[in-house]
Amino acid sequence: MDRKEMGLSVLRNLAKVNKELWLFLSLFIIAAILNFLVAPNRLLLGFYTLPALFSAYFYGRRHATLTAVASVLVVILVVHSNPLLFARADGAPLPGEKWYDLMLWAGILITTAYAMGTLYDHREARIRELRETYHGILLILRQFISKDKYTQNHSYRVSIYAARIAAQLGLDSERVEDVQAAAILHDIGKLDISREILYKAARLTEEEYKEMQEHVEKGIEILGSVGGSLRRVIPIVLAHHDKFNGRGYHPTRGEEIPVEARIITVADVYDSLTSDRPYRKGMSPFDARDIIVKGSGTEFDPKVVDAFLTVFRRREMEVPEVVI
Repeated sequence: MDRKEMGLSVLRNLAKVNKELWLFLSLFIIAAILNFLVAPNRLLLGFYTLPALFSAYFYGRRHATLTAVASVLVVILVVHSNPLLFARADGAPLPGEKWYDLMLWAGILITTAYAMGTLYDHREARIRELRETYHGILLILRQFISKDKYTQNHSYRVSIYAARIAAQLGLDSERVEDVQAAAILHDIGKLDISREILYKAARLTEEEYKEMQEHVEKGIEILGSVGGSLRRVIPIVLAHHDKFNGRGYHPTRGEEIPVEARIITVADVYDSLTSDRPYRKGMSPFDARDIIVKGSGTEFDPKVVDAFLTVFRRREMEVPEVVI
């Protein structure tokens, strides 16, 4: 592993710091403030709502309720070790009133945590339902896209390759999903391309090649009427044949091309080179890798090529043929 890969690995690990540890530490930080800074102020107990709300937002009902219970236990231990907490202004402790107030506060905290966590669980369930629907629509669209076995399997493989490269580049989960969706749909415009051209066993003529190029614009026309999350993939599909040096289907170049499209370009070319076509046999993965490396900085984004090589070395650019 080179220094760059090691640095990326360290950054990814730092980004995955356990949020539960910070929750745990926050309880003791608030306890310290409660005990040493403004102990007489009972309003400080309100700060214990923060770890419970944080837990509800990130983990859900069960975790939020447990965090609230832990907060209550921490406060009870602190109050037990320092009986003068919540004392009257004259310094005289009020044992009965103090514990009554604490129990009332504990009940409110646990109820709040339970309610907020329930809202989180309902939201997550809704998001999961929408995501399942979204992926189901993508699978249905994939069937319509596929006029032949090659096109269907090609879209599937490109989506897997592109997602792995995107993950290696450190894209977040939402952007990786967009890469996968765009890869599945990147050839949807071929629905309007004649079957004679798609199935032609010889190289295309100049006119046929121009017609084939139109599949990008045709794909955008099809996707233009779609709303929601799929609308985000339109710029990616539009640019997936653009080259890093500006000599692709459109004059955009370099960083002007969405990084998701630059990723799909590499995955698309790799699969095209390694797959059998009507007019030629597919080449070996190593030969295809060498061609992509040769095109770094001209056809392909060098950063994407570096990520591709890392994934290739890990043998993750091998996808079994699956036809649904």
